[in-house]
Amino acid sequence: MMDGKKPRHQLVVFYDGSCEGCVKDRARYERWAGDSGDDIYWFDITGKEDVLLSLGISPQRALQELHVQNADGEIFSELDAYILLMKRLPRLRPLAWLMGLPLIRPCLSWLYRTWVRNRLEQQGRL
Repeated sequence: MMDGKKPRHQLVVFYDGSCEGCVKDRARYERWAGDSGDDIYWFDITGKEDVLLSLGISPQRALQELHVQNADGEIFSELDAYILLMKRLPRLRPLAWLMGLPLIRPCLSWLYRTWVRNRLEQQGRL
């Protein structure tokens, strides 16, 4: 994981702790996961550009797309990251499946990128 050792968490979620909506989303995911979320580590990317770069994640992209790291150290972003996270929450598994469908995925990806870009522009962070 981040220190070269085998991770004790099955999933690391890189989130924007300076984004009020992102913090609320994190709390919602944690609540929905309950005890099954104990092996999810939430990593606030705020001011952690060096850590992101060491993992091969562009700090600018980390603001624009959710990133997760699985237990094997692989990094996934945008919808792939959301699908991996949602598959871990029983109530969101059907939504994760739906998001991955060929006709739905590109539309959701466009909507997601547009929403994030608008949010960052309104906050003066893009």
